[in-house]
Amino acid sequence: MYHFDAERIQGKTTIHLFYICIILLLGVGLVTLYSASYFFALRFFFDGNYFILRQLIFAAAGIILFFVFAFMNIETIRKCILPFVCIAVLMCVLTLIPGIGIERYGASRWIEIGLFSYQPSEMVKFILPLYLAHLLDKKSQCMDKFFTGILPPVLVTATFFGLIYMQNNFSTAVFIVFNAMIIFFLAGMRYRYFLAAISMIIPIAVLLIFTKEHRVRRLVSFLRPEWDPMGAGFQVNASRDTIMSSGLFGKGFGEGTRKIASIPEIHSDFIFSAYVEETGFIGILLLFILFAFFAAVGYTAALKSESLFGKLLAAGLTTMIVSQALLNIAVVSGALPATGIPLPFFSAGGSSLITTLICSGLIANVARKSAFGADVSREAKTAGGASVINSLNGGSRAVVYNNMEDVYE
Repeated sequence: MYHFDAERIQGKTTIHLFYICIILLLGVGLVTLYSASYFFALRFFFDGNYFILRQLIFAAAGIILFFVFAFMNIETIRKCILPFVCIAVLMCVLTLIPGIGIERYGASRWIEIGLFSYQPSEMVKFILPLYLAHLLDKKSQCMDKFFTGILPPVLVTATFFGLIYMQNNFSTAVFIVFNAMIIFFLAGMRYRYFLAAISMIIPIAVLLIFTKEHRVRRLVSFLRPEWDPMGAGFQVNASRDTIMSSGLFGKGFGEGTRKIASIPEIHSDFIFSAYVEETGFIGILLLFILFAFFAAVGYTAALKSESLFGKLLAAGLTTMIVSQALLNIAVVSGALPATGIPLPFFSAGGSSLITTLICSGLIANVARKSAFGADVSREAKTAGGASVINSLNGGSRAVVYNNMEDVYE
């Protein structure tokens, strides 16, 4: 019994530390955004608080959704997956309809909702892993059968890829396929299917890169930074120079200077460079520690989950957030060609922030169940055995657990 209590206390402590990790990432992200966006907002919107006020509204909505998804019964969430998928498909289609979809920078990725715009491709980042975890759990006995086990989830993944690619959002389309492949692999897809998928995806991705001039220019400027230093390579080169000039402790929050005019869109996909300029190497170390702890909680929850659905969901969403952070940092540092992938918790954009907090809530849900569910199950069995003995001895007390969810919720 004491062993059960110790494990439960440890589980509660881990969950509480995970909440603190989310608060720290969100708090530091908001402070960084305010510092990085102030002069840009003042110049173009005549209000230095333009971006931070909008981000605070989305942060408040995201926190509410975080707790909703963290404490909602996981089976209730599974019942809503099909409507979620239909809504995501519909909203992705709406971005392609003239007059409804909003085109910015040559891409139709947004739809306008009142005073705000929303990017449906961000919704796909958590709905597709939810769907794949759910379906692959149901078809776990059919993973060696192509038409009944593999083809249905592959078709849904391909549909989302096609819709997002048609929005001229190649990087996000490839990113969701990458995360889908991780989930397929963890679900036990046969190696021959997995290798066949990779052998098709890579040449198709390479071919699609050369269908747009700006993708080719980004690739060439990455391979040869001196080719177009004032054009395609300017943003990455300026970002790299900013990071290299930060030093050990940085210049202090609000004291960075290169955010004023040196790096385009520094409040968005390149916000990491603004963060590093003001916090230095110590700030980088802190950020990596927070994301490492985030990953540790997510993957531990996946390993301890008693259901395949929980394993795939926690692992898939954790991989999505952590790999997105690493990809963004690599791009901003000049280690990878430029993409449009935002930095979770930091980059301006309510769609990305809400999606990140929903994913975090789902991970917390699986982690809570993983931490408490197994101990509760063992205690229930022990209590059930005790009730049988008491009944045989004429005892009047009986302990019955009719619904395991009620014990740990």
